[in-house]
Formats: sequence, C-alpha cells, structure tokens
Amino acid sequence: MTSPTYKTAPVPSTKMPNGIPYIVGNEAAERFSYYGMRGILVIFMTQYLLNAEGMKDYMSDEQATKYFHLFVAAVYFFPLLGSIISDVFWGKYRTILTLSIVYCFGHLALAIDETRTGLLVGLTLIAIGAGGIKPCVSAHVGDQFGKKNQHLLSRVFGWFYLSINMGAFVASLLIPVILKNYGPHYAFGLPGILMLIATILFWLGRNEFVHIPASGWEKFRSETFGKEGLQALLNLSVLYYVFLPVFWSLFDQTGSSWVLQGTKMKHMIGSYELGAAEIQALNPLFILILVPTFTYVIYPLIDKVFPLTPLRKISIGFFLAAASFAISALLESWIIHAPDNPPHILWQAIPYLVLTSAEVMVSITCLEFSYTQAPKSMKSFIMSLFFLSMTVGNLLTAGVNEVIMVDEQSSYLEGARYFWFFSGLMLVAAVLFVFVAQRYKGKTYIQDDAIDEAQAEEEGIQ
Repeated sequence: MTSPTYKTAPVPSTKMPNGIPYIVGNEAAERFSYYGMRGILVIFMTQYLLNAEGMKDYMSDEQATKYFHLFVAAVYFFPLLGSIISDVFWGKYRTILTLSIVYCFGHLALAIDETRTGLLVGLTLIAIGAGGIKPCVSAHVGDQFGKKNQHLLSRVFGWFYLSINMGAFVASLLIPVILKNYGPHYAFGLPGILMLIATILFWLGRNEFVHIPASGWEKFRSETFGKEGLQALLNLSVLYYVFLPVFWSLFDQTGSSWVLQGTKMKHMIGSYELGAAEIQALNPLFILILVPTFTYVIYPLIDKVFPLTPLRKISIGFFLAAASFAISALLESWIIHAPDNPPHILWQAIPYLVLTSAEVMVSITCLEFSYTQAPKSMKSFIMSLFFLSMTVGNLLTAGVNEVIMVDEQSSYLEGARYFWFFSGLMLVAAVLFVFVAQRYKGKTYIQDDAIDEAQAEEEGIQ
C-alpha cells in the first residue's frame, strides 16, 4: 500500500490557502486546553494539591510561583526539540500530529492524579507536547503561502493569534468555575478533551495542507551553519536572548504574581464572585478587541507620523510592558495600605489592558518577523529559538523568586517593590533596544519553490 501523496509546495494563488481554517480551528481548541490547564495551576498547587494518602499537600505562594514558571520555561524549551525533529526528520505535519497525542496523555495524567507525582508526570508530558508542536504550527501556517499571496501573511498571523485568544478567553472563564464547583478531575479533564478535538481537526485537514518535506540533516546543517543561517541566527539572537526574555518574564506573571495579587482584592460583583484565576480572561478578551483595533486604526495612525516597522512596534511594546507593571505596583501599594478595604479586582483591568497592548505589538509581530527572517530549511528551528526566549524569561522569573526568598514566609522584595523591580528591568531593556533596533539589517525568506533564496532582497527592517 503506497503512502498518500500530499502537496509539497504552495499552490500559486492570490487567495487564502484552503488549509488555513483547519489550522486556525486546531489552534483555538489547543489553546483552550493549554490556557484552561495553565490558568488554574497556581490555584491548584496552593489550594487543591494532595499527597498519596489524600491529605492536603499545598505549596506556598513562592513555591507555586517558582514551579509555575519552571513549567512554562519547559514548555518553551521543548520547541527546540520539536523543531529539529520537524526540520530534519519528520516534517511539520507528522511532528505536530505525533506530539499532540503525547500532549493528550499529559492532560489525562493531571485529570486522574491530584498528587505531586500526577502533577510532575502531567506537566512533563504537556511541556513535551505543547512545546514540541509550537514552532511547527506557526511555521506550518507560513508554509501554506507563496509569492503571490504572501501579502496575506500578516492577516493570517492576526487570525492565528485571535484563535489562540478565543480559546484562551473561554477557557479562562470556564475552567476556574469548573475547578471551584466540580474539582480538579473535571477541571483538567475538559482541557484534555479539547486537545483531543484539536488533534482530530488537524488530522482532518491533512489533504488540504502543503506538507513541506523535512530537509534532512545535511541540508539543515549546511544551511543553519552556512553564511546565511549564521547571519540570521546572529541577527535574531540579540532580540531573542537579551530583550525578549525580559518581556516574557513580565508577561507570564499574569498566571502567577498577578493571580496572587488578585486573591487579596475584592471579588464580588453583585452576587457574582469574580475569582483571581478568572480575571485572566481579560487578556484574551482584550486581544480580541485590540488586534483589529491596532491593525485598522492605531497602526495606520502611527504610520502617518513615522514608518511603523516591525522592530519599532516591538520597541513601543516594551515600554508599554514596563508601564503595566508600574500600575501593578501602585495597586499593590493600595492593597497594603488599605488591608481592610482593598481595591476591587476589576482594577486589574488597567494593567491587563496596557500589557495586552504590549503583547499585540511584541508577540504577534515577532511571530511573523521570526518566520520571514528564517532561511527556508530552518523555519521551525528559528521559531523554536523565538519560543526559547520565553524559557529564558520564565527562568529569570523563577530565579528571581528563588533569590529573593528570606524564608518560606518572607522575601527581600515584599509588596510593591516586587512589581517595581520588574517594571524597572523592562524599562532599561526598552531603552537599550531602541539603539539596537536602529542598527538591525535583515533578509526576508518566503516558502515558495518558484523563488530562489538568492532573489530575496536585503532590506533594513529597523
């Protein structure tokens, strides 16, 4: 029996590729599963964790924060492994399908075992699965486009990001309620079901996708360590490993320090209680509003003042991230000085709005920028290096939380000083990035067999 024959190059067309709806649907379901699980992790570790005898085995706030960021760091480390498997051996489609099954088993482990063992096994499998498919999925989106429809890439990456946040929005509202009313088995089980649906959706689109073949080790090695590959790595490494980690260090604290801050605030809206985990739904909700707002209103307005290049978007986003943590520091001061009458949790909507604006300008831009700056046979690998910057950022947060602990009950950065520290760190990085961005020179590569790499024009993208 012969293997099925798939398209191995983009079809010349000015229209949207046929496989895009399957990828977007898959991403919405997969992101529901990830953010639903992730959104309740800190609450689970500090309020629900049991030992083998079924007795309470809760973690402290500092322990939970540290382990949360170590998990997120692992999720963004495994793209490196997934990208090499994809680019060298299996190709993107087979890698995504296989690791998605591993991902499903991770959710199953969390759903059936409430102990630290179940937590370790489940999070390890999810880190391998979710991390391994990450660079492949975003690179797989770009692979569907050729020269004639490459102008649609920005729009599709916007849709791609909207699908991520539609899934995250629904999960952030629903899963904490399920945890509160039905417990961890159901709260972790439902994301597992959505991951299974995501895997099936991706399989259904197999005949519509462009399947770019794995390049093999020799081509991957020669291109990665050749002149153009090394130049691309050098160009992007400063962005990925000096500046972006600081941004991710702040951004991913929406699942840790911002949740813990929310537990100390007022929660009631009439007769409804808005929990600290549920408030995370503001991020994907704002994404759904801000992506079209930035695309069709804010970016065109800024463009009238000065050319809004990708690196300028990223630069502005860094300053906004610093501002968001300054606002969080002010909220923390309010909580400390009015312990009997703390602010309402809806005040967190302000830093969420500012940080989400930063996310739109940094994360979405970096997804497209990383794809276009990568030579053809190392698309997934370059994407994995982008995601690895998130690992470095979360290790930075985990490391800071380890170093500042005096003992299990106190730290050197108590209260608002903790948020001011990260705000100041991001501000310094943002100022330095302005000077680096002005000197950046890059080269654009699109996955189209009709175009030879030598025809790609060298251009300044600062």
